[in-house]
Amino acid sequence: RISMSNIRQAFQNGKAFIPFITCGDPDLESTKRNVRAAVAAGADLVELGIPFSDPTAEGPVIQAANLRALSGGVTTDAVFRMVAELREELTTPLVFMTYANVVFSYGIERFAARAAEVGIDGIILPDVPFEEKEEFAPAFRAAGIDFISMIAPTSMARIREIAAAAEGFLYVVSSLGVTGVRREINTDLSSMLASVRQANPSLPAAIGFGISTPAQAQRMAAVADGVIVGSAIVRIMAEKGREADEEIARYVREMKTAANTFQ
Repeated sequence: RISMSNIRQAFQNGKAFIPFITCGDPDLESTKRNVRAAVAAGADLVELGIPFSDPTAEGPVIQAANLRALSGGVTTDAVFRMVAELREELTTPLVFMTYANVVFSYGIERFAARAAEVGIDGIILPDVPFEEKEEFAPAFRAAGIDFISMIAPTSMARIREIAAAAEGFLYVVSSLGVTGVRREINTDLSSMLASVRQANPSLPAAIGFGISTPAQAQRMAAVADGVIVGSAIVRIMAEKGREADEEIARYVREMKTAANTFQ
């Protein structure tokens, strides 16, 4: 299984729509239903959050989801088992998003091997800076899993360097600060993405942080290859609990359509 091509496949069907779902909020059976619903509605790749007690990149919505999942007793092993069950029916690329400590405490090699075994295609560790990724990336590379890099508006000078070495796809952080819904995104994303494409022309780039409305999805998709949405989906999970799947499907369908409707 070549994970590279699997993540690239997410970008073959127009502009990619990438939802983020916190695993175990409110429980893992609900997570499975939500992932299935998102994929059926057109999600091209799903980011699965492994809950962590101190998710430094997250705003209040995703922090609260982490706490709900952890207080429900979710463990990393239980998340691995859930992914293995999903993989029996889904071929959609799946990427973990979690924190260095979760991987480190599990054992980096052991985590990478188990993730590959259950069919994970990539991993995002927002608290591991580019300069420190070699502590983690080789184990994932050996397991056939893309170690996905992030670029932020602060990393202008480093964008080319990060993009040149990036695997899978590049996660473009739309604005400074933590995750959460934003009314406006004012970063000069087109010049960030121009730098990325100069450094690594074949690398897909998806924009995340702060995107929640179809109009925002449309604007972001005009400059990038995909759109990532977390807080707006996690908020549906918070409101609907175990009955979130239909609402998630409706939202994903609307956002995938918007991302592929150009003015």
